[in-house]
Amino acid sequence: MSPLARLRPVSLDLLRRRRFFSSSPSSPSSILSPDSSAPLSSKEKTRAALSLLKAEKNPERIIDICRAASLTPQSHLDRVAFSVAISKLTESSYFDGIRRFLEESKGRPDLRNERFMCHAIVLYGQAGMLNEAIDTFKHVEELGIRRTVKSLNALLFASIVAKDFKETKRIFMEFPRIYSVAPDLETFNTVIKAFSESESTSSAYSALAEMDRKGVKPNATTFGTMLAGFYKEEKYEDVGKVLELMQKYGVARGVSIYNIRIHSLCKLRKSDEAKVLLDGMLARGMKPNSETYAHLIHGFCSEERYDEAKKMFKSMMNHGCRPTSDCYFTFIHYLCKGGEFDTALQICKESMEKGWIPNFGTMKSLVNGLVSIDKVDEARELIKQVKERFSRNTDLWDEVEAGLPQ
Repeated sequence: MSPLARLRPVSLDLLRRRRFFSSSPSSPSSILSPDSSAPLSSKEKTRAALSLLKAEKNPERIIDICRAASLTPQSHLDRVAFSVAISKLTESSYFDGIRRFLEESKGRPDLRNERFMCHAIVLYGQAGMLNEAIDTFKHVEELGIRRTVKSLNALLFASIVAKDFKETKRIFMEFPRIYSVAPDLETFNTVIKAFSESESTSSAYSALAEMDRKGVKPNATTFGTMLAGFYKEEKYEDVGKVLELMQKYGVARGVSIYNIRIHSLCKLRKSDEAKVLLDGMLARGMKPNSETYAHLIHGFCSEERYDEAKKMFKSMMNHGCRPTSDCYFTFIHYLCKGGEFDTALQICKESMEKGWIPNFGTMKSLVNGLVSIDKVDEARELIKQVKERFSRNTDLWDEVEAGLPQ
């Protein structure tokens, strides 16, 4: 059953709110920045819209905020705002509003182009409205826009986002012929991703054969996706086959391939095997990056092997790799979970020196942990530093501080 068939009845209250917001004469500035009469720049509009979207619950108001911001897919920030809005509307099962908003947007002169049509297709997929994504693809030429492989790739990706892998296969098998669109490397890589995510990675071999017939050469992404899929399915013999195929096609086993293998093994709780791959990289003179070490740190932490995780963190620094904020936050979270509060405090201080402060839950866990090992002064100092840097959550920190031993 399609999402549109499951639409909930629109309440009288919602209809009243819809009329209020849709018929309101408010200018974009008054919606996005009611306290300012100065016109907003495009970037300022998007930032204001994002802030409002995160807190807004009224679905019609969400749509009006998007209208006021005049979002376009050209800007990364705008694409984020589009995605946030569609996610919130989907959570509210407001599928009619999604369709109305996207169809209305297609009429904007500045959005009458292939780039927006591809984005609309993906947004429909995000909402689980794959029928509407397919209709957008089918009727794109009626809007005066030439259909190319880009819109085909967007539709395949939309089907993956919607987790309709059966439809992914149908689109891939039928649409290139029906609509005279020649698949390219991205097309094949996308459908191989669908095979991998649906745990039918072996089907990727037939995709490789089709690539050969059409003269499309696979790349590291092709094989990396296959490796991730076979690891997930624990088909280690196929992992070996893919590595042999890489050699056959002349595709190097670079850092990105090693990272996929290391990450896959860590997710399977085989961090020792993943570390063997790291040692192999170093022996070959390859330089791992921050992502390589982050996977291993996470892997050892998830196995509650904190000493090994600490060694990885130290090795990371010794090899000149800088941890990302996510790496710091994940490490601190797991150290607190494992009762390693002294180390967690040390790592947290390093993170804060870089301006990266973990979320409230992780920081509260660290504060409580310090108190449990009689380091109340350190806990108070940590709270003080967080409050000095962030006004947000001050009330929550006041409560935590009030509960500390005197």
